[in-house]
Amino acid sequence: MTRLPAPTRSRPPRRSEIPAPGHARRPSGTGSVLGAILDHGPVARSTVARITGLSPAAVTGHAAQLLSRGLVRQSAETTGPRGLGRPHVPLEIDTSRFLVAGAHIAVAHSTVALMDLRGGVVAEERRPHTDTNPRRILDGLAARLPLLTAAHAAGRQVLALGVATGHRVDPAAGVVVEHPHLGWRAVPVREILTAATGLPVHVDSHSRALARAEQMFGEVSTRRSTVLLFVGAVVDAAFATSGELHRGPRSGAGSVAHLPLGAGGSGDAEPCRCGRTGCLQSEVSERAMVRRAAEQGLHAATFQELLDHAMAGEARAVELFRRRARLVGRAAALLLDMFDPECLVVVEPGAGRLPECLADLREEVAMRSWVCDDPERAVVPSSFTGSVLATAGGAVALDALYADPLGPWPALPAVS
Repeated sequence: MTRLPAPTRSRPPRRSEIPAPGHARRPSGTGSVLGAILDHGPVARSTVARITGLSPAAVTGHAAQLLSRGLVRQSAETTGPRGLGRPHVPLEIDTSRFLVAGAHIAVAHSTVALMDLRGGVVAEERRPHTDTNPRRILDGLAARLPLLTAAHAAGRQVLALGVATGHRVDPAAGVVVEHPHLGWRAVPVREILTAATGLPVHVDSHSRALARAEQMFGEVSTRRSTVLLFVGAVVDAAFATSGELHRGPRSGAGSVAHLPLGAGGSGDAEPCRCGRTGCLQSEVSERAMVRRAAEQGLHAATFQELLDHAMAGEARAVELFRRRARLVGRAAALLLDMFDPECLVVVEPGAGRLPECLADLREEVAMRSWVCDDPERAVVPSSFTGSVLATAGGAVALDALYADPLGPWPALPAVS
């Protein structure tokens, strides 16, 4: 049995203790064809060849393998304008045979979901944690998955399980390196869940997972370069360019929780766990929001209750979210100046659901960024507002599938 550390605070791992990840993964030729079909399907093979730069013969071969594995299907035959030209048999992603499962582990609760091969959430279920013991949380996720599948899969088979969570995650090892809010350190998530579910398991940070989800299924402008800023109970980020996510030599890229917001943050700032005040996470986290609501006499036992108040128009709740948006805008301006991405995606429910919050955030960026000259275009809310947590875990599995569709996927027919 794998011995897990007790969920208590310990020293951060030294860099020398964390194994370096493998080389960056690039899609195979078959993966490139599958990605083109995802983007443009139903699409003719000749068009796929132009998009990918592969020869027509190579595309035909890759498409035959994808058809044999049940990942794509042929649509109705079409002809050129006015019936001219040779008929085409377009290809599209087949969503009728397979699903992936996703799990997101938050600070207070975990979400289990099913997702189709085009990134559509089929079903999701969220439950609060009774404690933060990693074995109990992971065993609970494994036990919930068959019930969700039986109720919602409609005969489709689950290919893999993707797991996403905050803080430092090593996807190559399948390990949560450190999650201070949960008290987790060096938790072998892949090993535990593979044994419990019998599925291939892929693990990554939720910010990287959501950045990849945007590239695969969401905001088109994220394809060239993007920064994704995740603001929840945990605050972190992801950086990608030319479709490649930057993880860092020890999978530590995106640790922005302790970005200083400056003297303008708050005179009554909650101390951060790092010992300072005015850090991004200590100012804008869900815990900080609930605390500030209580200080103003606004009862909200949970962050979701506070969001519900704001959605209903309660003035104090709305102002708390607008304040949060302005502070997030400061961090966004810093990240825009550091990386100059094509697009910055903000995963934060106020920015996604309250127009005034998104406007405040963009205004803050306009005032503070030296690089971004068009916040209306460059700063966008998540494409998955309302289903962020359900999307994150499934996106980890789909990222692996689209990168290597001919790889060892036990549920798929053997490659001919």
